[in-house]
Amino acid sequence: MKKIVINGGRPLKGEVTISGAKNSVVALIPATILADDIVTLDGVPDISDVASLIEIMTIMGAKIERKEDSLIIDPRGVKNMPMPFGKINSLRASYYFYGSLLGRYGQATVGLPGGCDLGPRPIDLHLKAFEAMGAAMTMDGSSMKLATDGKPLQGANIYMDTVSVGATINTILAAVKAKGRTVIENAAREPEIIDVVTLLNNMGAHIRGAGTDIIIIDGVPELHGTRHQVIPDRIEAGTYIALAAAIGEGIQINNVLYEHLESYIAKLEEMGVRMTISEDSIFVEKQTGLKAIQIKTSPYPGFATDLQQPITPLLLTAAGRGRIVDTIYEKRVNHVPELAKMGATISTLNDHIIYEGPNQLAGSSVKATDLRAGDFSYMNVVFVYRADVPVRELFERFRGLTNGVNNTAYYCIKILR
Repeated sequence: MKKIVINGGRPLKGEVTISGAKNSVVALIPATILADDIVTLDGVPDISDVASLIEIMTIMGAKIERKEDSLIIDPRGVKNMPMPFGKINSLRASYYFYGSLLGRYGQATVGLPGGCDLGPRPIDLHLKAFEAMGAAMTMDGSSMKLATDGKPLQGANIYMDTVSVGATINTILAAVKAKGRTVIENAAREPEIIDVVTLLNNMGAHIRGAGTDIIIIDGVPELHGTRHQVIPDRIEAGTYIALAAAIGEGIQINNVLYEHLESYIAKLEEMGVRMTISEDSIFVEKQTGLKAIQIKTSPYPGFATDLQQPITPLLLTAAGRGRIVDTIYEKRVNHVPELAKMGATISTLNDHIIYEGPNQLAGSSVKATDLRAGDFSYMNVVFVYRADVPVRELFERFRGLTNGVNNTAYYCIKILR
């Protein structure tokens, strides 16, 4: 069992720099399989998801070199082979290999994806898109095989029944080398989709409409190498902003794109959080007199589900009664009883989170129920509330681990210095 013991109650000041977006890079790395030459990714975070993807790509035949925060990927030796079972099944983003391998070889055999336990996250939309382009799915034990029987993928008109980032990106990956035009309607609009499309277009793809709900892909026969800068991680940025507002005495967060966080920042301003927004940074002042608010998550550009848990400790410092409704992952409430163990006035009602503040919490042994709940929320809580808290059961799924030290804890130590 892994654990981190946190001594809370220290005011924070200084600055932090946001790393590259996890939710982008886990799609960008599989996307490089489609290239016919070397692709360099800059701003790649040092997280275990990336390490797993590098290992998978290397097993498949890619040559990968890491230089500081850059990955130099040569995909020309990649072979069409079943994905390694253990790594694939622990990694939710492994499903991006479906699209990239289908796009390159017309077939793919990949184990069912893993990831944090957030309730049902079916891949039906992915399969519907692949089938519309001519791929058939069969099950082989715990693996799924997709194949076109030697025929090239064909462009298709695809309507996403539900807005899905993963399905949108996977469809783009499969369609980029397909014959003819593919049109995706009701596409997701997240910045990570724009980031993937930017990489592909720089490799020679013909994709229009990223960032809107209609994306048009005209297939091309080949893609060349390129160099690409990964966008900043908006979830990491939002987490540090909440941390700074909760206990900071003046903290600057660098490498932030405000336009990726507009709905989140609007909610912070509704609470009364005072901050100064610059071109690529946000300075968060010491806060007083925050008020409770209502939050409802929704697809981008709405309030991100991944920021629901990180903002909760800040909400517990505010005066009044509020509610959080997660429309994306309704079961993303497992952090609530852990916060209640620390003395928070917080509960769930029909999968809605009800809280009342302000709260003064005490140290307790708590369980990290998933990536966002553990990697960020508890870190925020212990710094806010002067508590010594052992955070137990930090699973390997904690993809923010860097050399055994949690990124958030690392930066909090850095700030204190």
